[in-house]
Amino acid sequence: MTDYLIVGNGVAGTTAAEHIRKADQSGSVTMVTEEDLPFYYRIRLGEYLSGTLSEEDLVAKKESWYRDQGIVLKLNAPVVGADPDKKALVLKNGERISYDTLLIATGSHSFIPPIKGADKQGVFALRSIQDARDILSYGKDVEHVVLIGGGLLGLEAGNALIKGGKRVTVVEFFPRLLPRQLDGEGAKRLQEMMEGMGFSFRLGAKTEAIIGEDRLAGVLLEGGETLGTKMVVVSAGVRPNMALAEAMDLNRDKGIQVNERMETSRGHIYAAGDVAEFNGNTYGIWPAATEQGKIAGENMAGGNSIYQGTTMSNTLKVAGVDLASAGNIDADGELDARVAAGEGIYKKIVLDNGRIVGCIMLGDTKGFTKITRAIAEKRNVADLDDPSPLEGFE
Repeated sequence: MTDYLIVGNGVAGTTAAEHIRKADQSGSVTMVTEEDLPFYYRIRLGEYLSGTLSEEDLVAKKESWYRDQGIVLKLNAPVVGADPDKKALVLKNGERISYDTLLIATGSHSFIPPIKGADKQGVFALRSIQDARDILSYGKDVEHVVLIGGGLLGLEAGNALIKGGKRVTVVEFFPRLLPRQLDGEGAKRLQEMMEGMGFSFRLGAKTEAIIGEDRLAGVLLEGGETLGTKMVVVSAGVRPNMALAEAMDLNRDKGIQVNERMETSRGHIYAAGDVAEFNGNTYGIWPAATEQGKIAGENMAGGNSIYQGTTMSNTLKVAGVDLASAGNIDADGELDARVAAGEGIYKKIVLDNGRIVGCIMLGDTKGFTKITRAIAEKRNVADLDDPSPLEGFE
């Protein structure tokens, strides 16, 4: 009987556990996580913050699901030690867990830039349920919140705080919002929509310091402007959680380096999700984590599945506005593009010698799946079996 051990209970780890169990009904499957909830929808934390989603409804897999699957889930169980030669990990409570096959799916953590004063009380990031609880608790009597960085989770947090009656000012270093998902025109339209919701923006702005003596008092921008606030939320991207990889001396660069079977540099150890690096890429998106978890789980249970990478695509809701983007969004306008725009809608398909290589859909994501399939299959626009997603483009 094989002993499977998974560190991390996000989408990659949970998907892996599911596929291990499908392929092997007799092996033992144990998942350990430092979180205190079973697998939950991290991308819906904004809804939890706004009060429109309860903590119970945030949970995607109830504890009964783990029991039904014969999966042992250990919550509040951070890993503090590793003995890869003897195939064992040590938990904070002193428990030692042996394994035959290990998956590292430890995800990522919020990146806090080296801003003077970032360690002050009242500075938060939103990555976990505990972060959301802390923001709710601290922010009860706060009227104005400064959001440093225009990242997705941060904007979702800002929208939730506005719904709670607070004013929100976003300080973004880039000259436009969501530069990985939107070109200049799309970002301008999203900004206008969000200003209509109550957001204020300082774009192309750099935070010099978070100021205050005993308590946080404001954010000082380069150039001298001070934004008075008692609370700051930092949304400046994420970094893979690499502590376990370092302890086990796995090959790593931006993440834990894996091959097409999701295997690391050490036998019987796999990695998947935000922490994994494949062909120089760390994806940081839900579809990639799901696919990598599936591949890792199948191969841990004796399969021979191959990962070929994931088209960089996102289907999001930004403050309630539908947004989908994929492939090369051609932010610099170097390629051909077809554009459709209207009230609250901006859609763009990017072409390279007639082949669809990217798209943006803001306010209307209908047809996105067909477009991403065409991108993945490297289809020429003239050869589409179903041209309906292109209807309405100039």
